Amino acid sequence: MINKVILVGNVGADPEIRFISEGVITGRIKLATSETYLDKNKERVTKTEWHNVVVWNSLAKTAETYVKKGMQLYIEGKISTRSYEKDGETKYVTEIIASEMKFLGKKAESSTQNDTKTNVAAEPEPMPIDITPEPSDDLPF
Repeated sequence: MINKVILVGNVGADPEIRFISEGVITGRIKLATSETYLDKNKERVTKTEWHNVVVWNSLAKTAETYVKKGMQLYIEGKISTRSYEKDGETKYVTEIIASEMKFLGKKAESSTQNDTKTNVAAEPEPMPIDITPEPSDDLPF
């Protein structure tokens, strides 16, 4: 069986970080993903889904330090569902338990971190490749 989720989206609010016990830290990141499509009237519609992402330990520490509202993130993890009772009613929650997090795009406008700190967990950018063809003396005309 496979339970794997990959999301690329924008952070909707600064992460909520909690220290559970000594050495154990957890956090929640609200992540928005959007898709755009044409409806039956040929009008462009954008639908946004909000995801509750849970991070633990080292990912939570990274989120606490570097993740800010407006940033674009790559999240890889698994779907987890749970339920709890509140006021005699059963509530259900679906969350993404993150196993990997990468920073994408530009840093958030409100971030005060410098670029080197913001990109700590990001993949290095690929080197540009020049695909300009070599000039040829054998012209077909």
